[in-house]
This record gives sequence, C-alpha cells and structure tokens, in this order.
Amino acid sequence: MLSNFRRLIYSKVGAVLAIIFLGLLALSMTSGDVTSILGSGGSIGGDTVVEVGSTSITAPEFRSRIDQEVQVLRQQQTTLDVAQFVGNGGVEGTLERLINGLALQAFGRDQGMVVSKRMIDGEIASIPGLQGLNGQFDPSLFRQLLAERKLTERGVREEVERQLMGQLLTAQFARPVPAPRQLALPYTDLSLERREGEIAYVPGAAVAAGPAPTDAELQTFYQRNQARYMVPERRVIRYARVTPDQVRARAIPTDAEIAQAYARDRTKYAPTEQRSITQVVVLDRAGADALAAKVKGGQSLTEAARAAGLEATTIASADKATLTRRTSAALADAVFGAAQGAVVGPLRGGLGFVVARVDAVKQLPGRTLAQAREEIVAALTRQKTADALNQLQKSVDDRLADGATFDEVVTDQKLAAQTSGALLANGTDPDRPGAPDPTLAPIVQAAFQMEEGDEPQLVAAGQDGAFAVVALGRVSPAAPRPLAQAREQVAKDFAADRARQAARRVAGQILAAVNRGQSFAQAWAATGLNAAPPRPLKASREEVERAQGPTRAPLALMFAMTPGSARLLEEPNGNGWAVIKLNTIIPGDASRDPGRVAALQNVFSQVLSRELLQQFVFATRAQAGVKVKQPAVARTKTELQGAQ
Repeated sequence: MLSNFRRLIYSKVGAVLAIIFLGLLALSMTSGDVTSILGSGGSIGGDTVVEVGSTSITAPEFRSRIDQEVQVLRQQQTTLDVAQFVGNGGVEGTLERLINGLALQAFGRDQGMVVSKRMIDGEIASIPGLQGLNGQFDPSLFRQLLAERKLTERGVREEVERQLMGQLLTAQFARPVPAPRQLALPYTDLSLERREGEIAYVPGAAVAAGPAPTDAELQTFYQRNQARYMVPERRVIRYARVTPDQVRARAIPTDAEIAQAYARDRTKYAPTEQRSITQVVVLDRAGADALAAKVKGGQSLTEAARAAGLEATTIASADKATLTRRTSAALADAVFGAAQGAVVGPLRGGLGFVVARVDAVKQLPGRTLAQAREEIVAALTRQKTADALNQLQKSVDDRLADGATFDEVVTDQKLAAQTSGALLANGTDPDRPGAPDPTLAPIVQAAFQMEEGDEPQLVAAGQDGAFAVVALGRVSPAAPRPLAQAREQVAKDFAADRARQAARRVAGQILAAVNRGQSFAQAWAATGLNAAPPRPLKASREEVERAQGPTRAPLALMFAMTPGSARLLEEPNGNGWAVIKLNTIIPGDASRDPGRVAALQNVFSQVLSRELLQQFVFATRAQAGVKVKQPAVARTKTELQGAQ
C-alpha cells in the first residue's frame, strides 16, 4: 500500500486516486504514525492557503499535513527529505488530496450522507498502536497520543470522518467499468497493423573524402566546435606518500623483544592435548542412564541415540578450554579425565543430561623459541610497523596543526616529495594517455576538494596504514585544448563532418527522386554508391514496441509515414543517413483473436474507472467551489526548502 501511495503522490491523476487510499494507509500505521490521519483540530491561525466551500485551511494546518505525509513516505523511503518532497511536486500533491477530501466531504453532507459515531470509533479503535496488551482499544493510549501530538479529539474525529466519507463515495469506482467490444476492436486492429517498405543506408565512408583540409578550414572548424575539445579543470598536486615499507627498517624486532613475546604467550607454545568426542543430550535422567548403559554394553553411541529418536553430535580436535566454551566445565573435566574410548556421563547440562564418548586423544608437542621465532617476528614486525606509521603520522599532523608548510613538513620528516602532472578529477593526465595510478586516487580526490591557498592536508592513502601529505599546486581552469595540440583530432572530426554532410546530400538526392515517383532501386543506382543496396523493411506495431537498439527508430519512423513517401533518418552514431520508403500498409484484423480484444477491453475498463473517478471528484470540487491562495502556497514551499 505504501509503495502504491508513493507512486501516486506525485501524479495529477494520483492526486484524485490517493483520496481513496490515504485514509486506509494512515489507519494501518502504528501509533508513531497515527498523525498521518490526524488532521488539525481546528484553525490555529495564519494565512489561508485554500478555501473549499465554507471550509478554510490555514498555512500552519497545511504545513502540518505536509509534515505528516513526509513521515508516512519515510516509512518506505528512509532517505527522503523535505527538499526532495517539495522538488518532486509533493506540496502540490498534498494540496490536491486535501482539496479532494474536503470537496468529497462537502458533497456527501449536501446529499444527506452521515458517517456515524460508531464508524468513527471503529476506525480509531482498529489502529494497532492504540491497542493495549489485551489487543483491545485503550482509551488512555489515545489520550496520551493526543497530548503528545498536541491534537484534539474533535480534530481527530473530523479527519477520520472526512476519510471515511471519501471512501464511501468513491468505493464504487474501484470496480471496473465494462468497456464495449466495439471500443477495443479498432485499437486492437491498429496494434496488429503491418507495414512494408524499404531502407537503404548512405554511410559517410562511402562518399568521397575530398581534399585534405586547409589550415583556414581547420581553424574555422575548431572555432565553431571548441566545446568538443574542452579539457576539464586540471590540477598539479604536490604530495609525499608514507608507506609501511618506508618505516620497515625501524620496525625490526630485537632478540629481547622476541624473547619477551615468547614468554608472554608461553601457554600458546606449550604442549597441548586435544580430544574428539561424540555427545548426545537427553532430556530426562532415566533416558540418559539407559542410553549410557547401552553404550557401555558395546553399542555405538550414534546407533543407540538413533534408536532412541535422538541425534548425536561430534566435536573434533578441541582443547580443554575450547570444549569448556562449547559444552560445560563439568563435561570438559570429565572428558579430559577419561581414556580414549571411555563413555562419560550422564552429566547435567544446560538442556538436559549429556552422554559422551571420547573418540580420540591427540597430544600436540609444544614449540621452542627457535621454532616459534618466525611467527613471532612476523607479528612483532606488523605491530611495530603500525606503531611507527602512527607515530610518524602524529608528528606530521602536529606540524601541520602548527601551521608548517608542505616543504617544511617534508624536510622535517625526511619525506620524499613528488609533483604530479596536470591531472583531471579522475586522476588521468590528458598529456600522458593511459590508466590512472590507483594508488593516487585518494590523493587526487583530496586535492580536488581543496581550494587554492588551503593548508596542506593529511590523507589516508591505503588499507595498510599508508598516508600522504597533500598540497595543491597549480590549478588550470577548464579550457579548449590549443589547436596545435588537438590538430590531429580536429582534422579527423573535420573529415567526418564533411563526410556526414556529403552523405546527407546523397541521401537527399535519393529522397527527392523517390518522392518524385522514381523507384527506390533506380534512385539508389543513380548515385553510384559502393554500399549495400536497399533492403526490405517490415514490421507490425507490436514488433515496433518490442524492438530495441538502433533497429527501433527506422521502424517507428515507418509508422509515421504515408504510403509511397520517403523520409531521412540520421544514424545514431552520426556516421551516415538512412533513407526509408513506405510501400504498403496492411490493416490488422483482430476479429479472429477474441482473447486479444478482451485483454484490451480490460485495460479500457480500468481507464474508464479512473476517468469516471476523476470526473466525479472534479465535479464535487466545482460544486463546492475551490479558491487556492497561490502566494500562501509559494510561501509554504519557500519555508520548507529554507528549513533544510
């Protein structure tokens, strides 16, 4: 329901249709969103935004309604903000729904319709957020909500009455209006219509290239098409990267540090014992005793458990600490105190009584300092490298905070300064074609967020703790590449443009000849082009709708032509022109396909229902009289956007 409402909220037809769904939608919310149906409890002052009959809505009331709708929409689109709501026409949609609701309410009252107190009570009581622990409506929760939202019970009831009146008046339009077969039949015939014609392509490459362009021609072409050769803003970046390799020398652990690490983690390198077990959990003690007796009598624990309708589980190669965590201290003590093959238990566990069998015992020898040295050195090196990087980064950060320049920081910390070429925001250098250096990506990103004159920045430059000091060098604003540098590309573009124009002239000759009555084949042959000759072009309207890519445009154009006529169509890539001639129109005949006609009747039924609903609501608006104060609406939009 929410997703349907969100799609409707920004459309003109939706402004009419949503009056049916808004009440149901809001009534389904929890108490946190009950304000979606709770209108203002009477006028609270302020400029009038709209008058519908004798009812006026003030700017604060209108603003409150907008806030309520935004809250409802955020249930589905959590990132929605008020600015997006306003920009997408949400204010206008809210106003339309408000007007529609008031107009329908006024019409219903004029016709003597009454929404009973019992109906209103039932709708309020059905809100889940207002139900107590027993599932019944809790009046205290209702009063508490009114107090929290600063609403009145009268205002709530008036809003619910308005929603129910709208639902009662528009419910009949939810049923499709039967569409006559004779209405759908001609449109179905039209969808089956087929057209046949011819198409020929005049590629620029098939036309004589002409002489090489002169300097004057290139200069003129360049001046007219400078936008083609614009180079975006470029920046020269000064930076000094610090990587783990640069501090590795100071991160080599000493023998004393290695010995201390070994002593600190002595238990890690001491001899250990691991055991594998199979265990079964039995809910009652008697069943556990019976199971243990069968296993001790020679039956396997797995088979005995299966016979009792239980499932055995295994724990492989666990030391005592691990087994304690996965089972219990009592079971771990018993298992590690038993011999291989022994049955342990029953012992009380968290879910019942445990019977276990010691499947295997494995003794793992410890490791000497010499055996563990390589592992310890690697771990200490990683830690000392990270510490060295952190210390160096802190020193650089402190110097930058003191106002040191890029050169001063580089000199003080003995860093290697580098200067990039004039880079684009994506890290590429137009003067040196090739893929950008991925290691420079965070540096380039930081540099393009800086302004000229900004202080150097410290930038994270890798997942391994690397960082960089970044300073902005020269900034070159966006400008066209000089003709001297772009001459080769300009010459290619000039030739392509000249070929395109020449192809257009040839295609125009074919077009003129065909429209004078000459056959397509004769008109094509007269050009002497060395290209593929005309070929048939056939399709139905349905095939046009399904067509994708470059084949769709020629087919669609053919269905916009009259028989015997020809049209030109430029190729999407600009490399040539297509000449299309329509020869024959074959009318569709849907009389033998009743299923297709019925499907279109169903579509028309829905359209007619929506149209009748729209006209009905518009009629109630006309009868009630609607006066929208556009300046007040504009002020509301401005206030909403300014509040962001």
